[in-house]
Amino acid sequence: MPEERLKGWNHLPDIPLKASPLFVWPIRPLDVLKWVWSSWFLITERLIIVGISIACYLWLKPSLEDTGTFEFGWIAQIYVQNFLLTLLIAGSLHLWFYTYSAQGKELKYDPRPLMVNGRQFTLGGQVHDNMFWTLGTGVIIWTVYEAFLFWALANGYMSLITFEAHPIWFVAIFFLIPVWESFYFYIIHRVIHIPFLYKHVHYLHHRNINVGPWSGMSQHPIEQMIFLGSVFVHLIIGAHPLHIIFHLQYYFLTAITTHTGFQGLLVNDKNRLALGTFHHQMHHRYFECNYGSLEIPWDKWFGSFHDGTVEANEKMQERRKRIMGK
Repeated sequence: MPEERLKGWNHLPDIPLKASPLFVWPIRPLDVLKWVWSSWFLITERLIIVGISIACYLWLKPSLEDTGTFEFGWIAQIYVQNFLLTLLIAGSLHLWFYTYSAQGKELKYDPRPLMVNGRQFTLGGQVHDNMFWTLGTGVIIWTVYEAFLFWALANGYMSLITFEAHPIWFVAIFFLIPVWESFYFYIIHRVIHIPFLYKHVHYLHHRNINVGPWSGMSQHPIEQMIFLGSVFVHLIIGAHPLHIIFHLQYYFLTAITTHTGFQGLLVNDKNRLALGTFHHQMHHRYFECNYGSLEIPWDKWFGSFHDGTVEANEKMQERRKRIMGK
């Protein structure tokens, strides 16, 4: 007898969903190696963003010699680059998946189209509203944080880590940023679900029940400031300019790619690039589950994990009834 599947979804990935093997005991080295390889060294979001970061560092970003004092020129240079990069990534994904519907509903989680009109959105339509918050306040906050950290690094307010002096630590930071992201995101996400903060801040992001590429960074400016504030960990651990660029690009751009609403990008009928995560897609629909990511199993440890099965869905509904006192 086939396993019962969740209703109301167009596409379901392999379920039950599983967190990374990094925290499975006893540790299984082969599973860990396979996971690291598939997460980093195939054609992945992370590897692509590393490449983008290196290109930006080498050819587009100002040098530390220029960033020792705040000047309009180099800050505007960073802003224009961040704006165009966001427009390119989110715009291309939206055109592919929604405007031209290049792969139809193949690998699309939610069967419904994005909302053309909706009174809950500031600018009426879902896409225009999401673009406003992403390209407006989102890119500005990204730029301010990046400029501040470049200035702090140039003036010795944080440790400069170079490959020549600390090769292992220099490389390790790239691998540790997603792990830090999983911890940081879970904590802040639970905090902004506190009723007061949800009502005044996080509600804006959750207007997107059915998500698209422009939904990921469509957040209240306060949430954007908190979310991107992850990068300030470098004031403690130090950084190279490349680490700062990668960290902020990783946070901003993967928020876009993981909210495509599709599991991946099909080329010649094969999923060539993993994108949207069903784990987070369920959070947008079911709300009281999957606050973190699959990097570290915080949701499993704190009882908010939805693995995509009917059994997990029933448990979530029971938990919701207990919370609401019904």
